[in-house]
Amino acid sequence: MRITRMLGAALLALGVAAGPAAADSSPSPSASADGDAPTRAGTSFRTATEIDQGQQATASGSTGDYLYWSFPADTGQRPTVKATVKLPDAHGSETWQLDVYDGLRRRQSCQYGAQSRTAAQGAGSVELACVLRTVRGWAEPWANDPLPGTYYVRLTVVDLAAADLGKPVGAEVRVDSRHIGGAAAVDGSLGKPLVPGIAVTSQKDADGAKGAVLSSFGSDDGWSSGWWSDRWVWTGIGAVLAALAGIGGYVLTRGSGRPSRVPPNV
Repeated sequence: MRITRMLGAALLALGVAAGPAAADSSPSPSASADGDAPTRAGTSFRTATEIDQGQQATASGSTGDYLYWSFPADTGQRPTVKATVKLPDAHGSETWQLDVYDGLRRRQSCQYGAQSRTAAQGAGSVELACVLRTVRGWAEPWANDPLPGTYYVRLTVVDLAAADLGKPVGAEVRVDSRHIGGAAAVDGSLGKPLVPGIAVTSQKDADGAKGAVLSSFGSDDGWSSGWWSDRWVWTGIGAVLAALAGIGGYVLTRGSGRPSRVPPNV
């Protein structure tokens, strides 16, 4: 009976801790639709339009333009970038491509998704998607792993007929992310996020001197989510279960506790 009560308490603790962990795996909430959504795109990395996750941005342009947006991504997030290009009424076959770059302007590979797609002649629109790898808190300098900071989205046509060049098009871009949690945690953290503009953005300190600051992305207490992750929860659960298993094994093997009867000497 005692062992049953201990196992019941352990299972209850497991269920309580598994609740927040399951919530971490759900998609991040979408931003409410409002009038603050960007309606234009940049034409280069330096002029990329900033958008938030969960916010749908729109832009108008011409076939052949490079359209740029930028968004923030933090440790443990797996961003998904989706784009829809609204094509003119009359056009030939053309291929559009969606590329994502990190703060160092390194092109990031997509786990899955239609990163490049060809629109048939007369098609009204074409949809593209790119699911990035999970953002890591730390990586080797030579690695191309996604790290916390700013990410760039570039949308452009890569193959079309010369007669279609310059025709007006519309674009819609949206970025959402799924929080992976402790499953993607690593033993290390990035000193500073990969956010461009640190050298060109400045503010005055108490002495009046100017010092470099980060871009507008990020919260007041820094970029990183901190040292806490749900991996600590599962580690604690494992320790509790190991202790209960040890106690249960001792209870089962210690016997009744009474000394055995010793036969008298003959």
